[in-house]
Amino acid sequence: MIAPDINPVELKVFLNHIHEFKKGVRQMILYTTNRKYEDFAVRRLDNQKINYLIQPVGTDKINLFFGRKECINAIRYLVNRPLNQLSPEEDFILGAILGYDICAQCKRYCERKVR
Repeated sequence: MIAPDINPVELKVFLNHIHEFKKGVRQMILYTTNRKYEDFAVRRLDNQKINYLIQPVGTDKINLFFGRKECINAIRYLVNRPLNQLSPEEDFILGAILGYDICAQCKRYCERKVR
């Protein structure tokens, strides 16, 4: 049962990410959401035995990383501060772990390095 303050429409992307992970389409997901959905998300991930890591973003949002245990372990070492403070190298690695287009990551890396 979904709590009355939970809006299923707002969680549709989250639930789709879980579906993609379970089907093997993605190995690692980063989902940013309102903190009010944290309990719902954590319960869902725990029930499905999916590894996750929560990173606060300001006072009302969280970054929810979830996926393969190996990826979560790497994220624990890599993401130890806000994402906008990652070095170009850390940002590149995070994007690769998340399955982002490698050529786009290379372009982003080079653009960040020349600043």
